[in-house]
Amino acid sequence: MARRKEKKENSGLKKFVIFLAILVIAFPAAAFGYVYFKLNVMHDSSADESILNENNYQAEKGITNILLAGTDGRPGEESSRSDAMMILTVDTVNKSLKLTSLNRDTYVDIPGHGYQKLTHAYAYGGVNLLTETIENNFEIDIQDYAVVDFYSFMDIVDALGGVEVDVHQNEISETNKFIKKETYEWSKKTEPIQLIEHSGIQKLNGYQTLSYARIRKNDSTQERDRRQRAVIEGLMNGVKNLPVSKYPKLLDTVLPYVKTDMKPTEIIGLAGKVLGIGNLAINQIEFPFDNASTSVTLPGAGFVIKYEPESLNILHDFIFKNIIP
Repeated sequence: MARRKEKKENSGLKKFVIFLAILVIAFPAAAFGYVYFKLNVMHDSSADESILNENNYQAEKGITNILLAGTDGRPGEESSRSDAMMILTVDTVNKSLKLTSLNRDTYVDIPGHGYQKLTHAYAYGGVNLLTETIENNFEIDIQDYAVVDFYSFMDIVDALGGVEVDVHQNEISETNKFIKKETYEWSKKTEPIQLIEHSGIQKLNGYQTLSYARIRKNDSTQERDRRQRAVIEGLMNGVKNLPVSKYPKLLDTVLPYVKTDMKPTEIIGLAGKVLGIGNLAINQIEFPFDNASTSVTLPGAGFVIKYEPESLNILHDFIFKNIIP
């Protein structure tokens, strides 16, 4: 019940921020000459290189850890929290791509602010403080980051012509609730609203996909994760199947919503590493682990998740040794 009292989280965006992986995986080397100039739009000159360049915690040669964050800002809000926080690991040692989702309610020590939910770090100090918080609490060095805006989710799905998913009968009502209440208005579409009318495999537009991915009360956490994986699979397929002629439009849609410390040459270099891995499957886990954490409600903090310090060893084994828990 405590989870139901949380602020509505953008669970669809939680998985979508791996767009960076899609970007570097899906575009062939032949396109790099074109995208080089486009990628420069994403560079964040305010990045604190001192935090990213320090090696205070575990790091391994050939393994790059990239923080992916999705902000939850709504219209009229001057600040936002990071509802989506993930570590994308490009592991050339073990020839593996890995994605670690960090639960937004994880109880951590935020430098200068004490123990609070992980999601608050971004609101207090942007991506620089979020990076420092993750490094200090999880004892992992972060080499780079990318931040994606909430509204990009819908625009990119639409730029791909929609995402194909299998909608179950019991998901229709909850998906339509979010469409009517929020996402259609957020999309700023002028055509009549389109609701989900039937179950089965179908192609959803941007606001329909976001609504589908945000369902959280309808059933179990496992089913929510299944929906999120289905959306990501649809996005990956959409990008991989996109004709080269459509690359400029997709890039023009994606780039204004993204900020990263990486310069174009670094992104292209990362792309080369990813392509060199060969197997583009992404192994995924969520931290804290269910069997090594406790959910509690604390005065002044609300619902939080405390993790066992020993579970960091399991996290490190996944990221650095490719041991899947």
